Amino acid sequence: MTRLTGRALRLTVFIGENDVWHHKPLFSEIVHRAHAAGLAGASVFRGIEGFGASSLIHTARLLSLSEDLPVAIVIVDDETRIRAFLPQLDELVREGLVMLDACEVIRYEGRDQKK
Repeated sequence: MTRLTGRALRLTVFIGENDVWHHKPLFSEIVHRAHAAGLAGASVFRGIEGFGASSLIHTARLLSLSEDLPVAIVIVDDETRIRAFLPQLDELVREGLVMLDACEVIRYEGRDQKK
């Protein structure tokens, strides 16, 4: 069972949903690498509207034909493990925003995995 409480670091990566890594969605590659690195967990959130460095507004509104909606990948773990993962993001993220925030985990308990 995985447990994490107390001081931690939140890593948030903002990219576009059409960003790819070797013909695979970039958000999926980041999640799989975080898993392989043994990080506590990762979640991907698809935005309904946003803009970034390009200043183009991307939206999911029905009347708009915009694609490439914003995607946020959020990973929380202790600071040492998150910082050890950052070089992988240097390799993967060509356009986007990578943020680190100090946070406090109140409760995180993983499920027992049956083998």
